[in-house]
Amino acid sequence: MSGLGRLFGRGKKEKGPTPEEAIQKLKETEKILIKKQEFLEQKIQQELQMAKKHGIKNKRAALQALRRKKRLEQQLAQTDGTLSTLEFQREAIENATTNAEVLRTMELAAQGMKKAYQDMDIDKVDELMADITEQQEVAQQISDAISRPVGFGDVVDEDELLEELEELEQEELARDLLTVGDKEEEPPVELPSVPSTHLPVGPAPEADEDEAALKQLAEWVS
Repeated sequence: MSGLGRLFGRGKKEKGPTPEEAIQKLKETEKILIKKQEFLEQKIQQELQMAKKHGIKNKRAALQALRRKKRLEQQLAQTDGTLSTLEFQREAIENATTNAEVLRTMELAAQGMKKAYQDMDIDKVDELMADITEQQEVAQQISDAISRPVGFGDVVDEDELLEELEELEQEELARDLLTVGDKEEEPPVELPSVPSTHLPVGPAPEADEDEAALKQLAEWVS
């Protein structure tokens, strides 16, 4: 293709940047503009100090400094506006990237859910749940049958059992009464007689011994 074709844009279109590349480029440009802001603010302060320095002494120099200060303030205002536009654009791309990622994730989730349920039929699910419920009921019936006590013969009447138990108690009571009447009277137990003599007591004090000796001597003399 000729140079004119490339000049007028008839050549192959270049591939545009990805959102990540555009965001990175915007951040780099923002850094440059922030540095420019700082530089302009410093220059404005310098020109202001220059105008104050000359003042009335050199009116022309003071006016020139104020004119330069004015131009710098205009550049600073333009830079502020440009920086705000870039920040807004970067935030918009970031939000768009986030939304696109969320949409891709939701789409993948929808595809996964569709694939998970592609072999399922609601009628089959209802039939399966009905079968499960039926099997649970059968299992419960079997469990109840196994746990129920097994009786051999007819069912025993509880009242009959109580009546028979009462008869047995009456027979046992009558037997005990007959046994008590047939027992022979046992001879009384002979207890040992009480000794007539006084039992020795423990040693008395010395005064008591003397008194007893004098009493015994008086009886012997008499």
